[in-house]
Amino acid sequence: MNGFASGYRNALNTKERDLREQICKIGELMYRNGYIDGASGNISARLDEKRVLATPSGLAKGFMSPDQLIIVDMNGNRVDTPNAANASLKPTSELSMHLECYKQRLDVNGVVHAHPPTSVALTIAGYDFRRCVVPEAAVILGLVPTAPYSTPASVENRDAIQQLIREHDAIMLSHHGSLTVAKTVWDAYMRLETLEHTAKILYMAEMMGGAHPIAPHQVEKLVDARRRLGLERPGDMERFCAACGLSLSKAAPVEQPSTPASGDDLEARVREIVRQVLSELAL
Repeated sequence: MNGFASGYRNALNTKERDLREQICKIGELMYRNGYIDGASGNISARLDEKRVLATPSGLAKGFMSPDQLIIVDMNGNRVDTPNAANASLKPTSELSMHLECYKQRLDVNGVVHAHPPTSVALTIAGYDFRRCVVPEAAVILGLVPTAPYSTPASVENRDAIQQLIREHDAIMLSHHGSLTVAKTVWDAYMRLETLEHTAKILYMAEMMGGAHPIAPHQVEKLVDARRRLGLERPGDMERFCAACGLSLSKAAPVEQPSTPASGDDLEARVREIVRQVLSELAL
């Protein structure tokens, strides 16, 4: 019994250690890629059903050390033992928004909040991201909604995403930033990259005369691919029908989704599907 308990504790310690290092790496990438500045942005990962590992407030996320991260319970109370590196630090001011994601979605184990400049600029200009223009974005992100403006680091900011996060893996926060979630914190970060990359493409397309949508029958294939990859969210088909001209009566029957892909495997599969669609568009 003692041996089992010891092995279990070691496994937990390994998981926590790996997550701490991964969150710090993500913070560094967010800073280097210009998705955050100063002490902005925050990252968290679910340790277990009762605890979340989160970045501290007021700290530059691009220069964190693993021992500076803080563990809280699902009510936001600190439950770790402070060390020399984080004793004076407090959890991120956006913690309530992160915890809401975990409460609403048992499948979510990682949350990333950033301030990607092109994406945020488009919300300030009133741009609607719910368009079928970029194939990879349609598959990986679905149709990204924009939550109404709410004061950052406030309860109203948490409330603004409460309903949306149930049916979306990526949300824009008007005039403020982005929120991406996933089965792992690394995949949540990868969705942030896809979101900002897509925003840059949309911005350039609009500057060149307008972003022309993909034909509905081609969008159907992307939606089907999204389903087969295990990325479909509740209400997806209705949203794609409303935004992209699909017909519900012609929509493919809902099949049992496969296990969601992640990392390099997801990227490779999405690229192959997009290549097939683009070849039919003769692009």
